Amino acid sequence: MPFDLVVVGVGYVGLPLAAAASAAGLSVAGYDTSPDVVGTLTEGRSHVLDVPSTELRAMRARGFTPTGDPAVIAGADTVVICVPTGLGPDGRPDLGAVRAAAATVSDQLRPGTLVVLESTSFPGTTDEVLRPILERHGLVAGEDFPLGYSPERIDPGNRHYGIRNTPKVVSGHTPLCAKHCATFYSRFVDTVVVARGTREAEMAKLLENTYRYVNIALVNEIAVFCDRLGVDVWDVLHCAATKPFGFAPFTPGPGVGGHCIPVDPRYLLDKARREGARLGVVEAARRVDSAMPSYVVERTVRMLTREGVPVAGARVLLLGVSYKADVPDTRESAAFRIADELRSLGAVVDYHDPVAGVVPALGPPVADLDSALRASDATVLLVAHRGYDLGLVAREARLLLDVTGSVPGGEVMRL
Repeated sequence: MPFDLVVVGVGYVGLPLAAAASAAGLSVAGYDTSPDVVGTLTEGRSHVLDVPSTELRAMRARGFTPTGDPAVIAGADTVVICVPTGLGPDGRPDLGAVRAAAATVSDQLRPGTLVVLESTSFPGTTDEVLRPILERHGLVAGEDFPLGYSPERIDPGNRHYGIRNTPKVVSGHTPLCAKHCATFYSRFVDTVVVARGTREAEMAKLLENTYRYVNIALVNEIAVFCDRLGVDVWDVLHCAATKPFGFAPFTPGPGVGGHCIPVDPRYLLDKARREGARLGVVEAARRVDSAMPSYVVERTVRMLTREGVPVAGARVLLLGVSYKADVPDTRESAAFRIADELRSLGAVVDYHDPVAGVVPALGPPVADLDSALRASDATVLLVAHRGYDLGLVAREARLLLDVTGSVPGGEVMRL
């Protein structure tokens, strides 16, 4: 069966893309190598926050087809690759998923099919990594099939901006490829921005996330300095944010998390290293952001010590272990390092998260939050999910370290 679009990799990026295209009337299939993903999608159960199961079932009714059969690619007008690009054990960029996806697509590729990469990577990935694999069976990009790059701009949990109303940057291996890419996305995205080339589009994505990475590091460093000075950093940020020009508000936290912000700047730094360049500001930001989990541990120990409670044997409760409020994603969450470091000091660490639920790497969560608050020597609020009654947290916690600046009043130690 031919499809207007086949999405390769139907996860946090691919499924929202498929949903937007399906809602616009395109016939869509989702190819994934995970039998579990294909199985749950086939049953109408979504594993992605931004695509509720009700929407997925509506997609299925419109013909959305999840599959683990790569032959579906051969019948596609457009193939969009949305596989993860993470870091290897050595902390270096890992493009294994992109290469594997490209090999699968190349085996099924037919003349005229538009192929687009949405996975985040360093400038040159589309032309230097993806294109040679796609061309290995004789088809030539720009002649036999159009090739493009369009960076994903998914913000999990964002209720205002989605696929349709977030401007879409597109690019092509050739100007004609870029036109094909722009025409495709214009079918379900309101605003399409055409970059000069694939390298510019790839670099734009890294800049977007590195901008956030650097500014988060700035406010984290300011937060640590304010603590030394005895200054309320949250009041400082509130006052600064009232300026209507020249200042974009960011907030400090226990460290950067999620799949993009902690990872994408590493792609930029790795590319700079291979080019013999140095990005001093980005390197400094990495050092600051990487140190924040240890700083939270330090503040927790200081709080316990102030009250005469030895950290060895102390029971510490972590509230919110996902990387972002109201999002269940725990990838690269600072909570893992904080828990590990506290445990290495002899503390007994418990956790609770109304959104993430059970996180196997941390063990079973506490069953009764009220009892856990009263039983814990110290509570650390890492993520202020809307499901938390922050007044209750402030009342019941013996000692509270509020990393989020969200708890109203009370005797709390803010970051």
